[in-house]
Amino acid sequence: HNTYKFCFFVLLVAKYKVVFVKVECIGALACVAVHSARWIPTNDGKVDLEGAKNENGEISLWIDEKELPKMKEAAEVCPVNVIHIFDEKGNRII
Repeated sequence: HNTYKFCFFVLLVAKYKVVFVKVECIGALACVAVHSARWIPTNDGKVDLEGAKNENGEISLWIDEKELPKMKEAAEVCPVNVIHIFDEKGNRII
């Protein structure tokens, strides 16, 4: 019963899905420079997306409207375009 309420709350708040294609990341760390709270440098010379889930190789994270500007900036500065953002309907924003 409580789990249902929590899931419902998450669906109401989370409006954008960030998808990170880590295998294509070159470790430029531009994303870290603009949004270090979410993009964390790793020992393999790439980055991790803090709070993301890895499901069948897709690294993704749901974010809300408040975080969207920072995450969009991180996606825009990525030189290899491995950060993608979709709205709740699946339309690609960037």
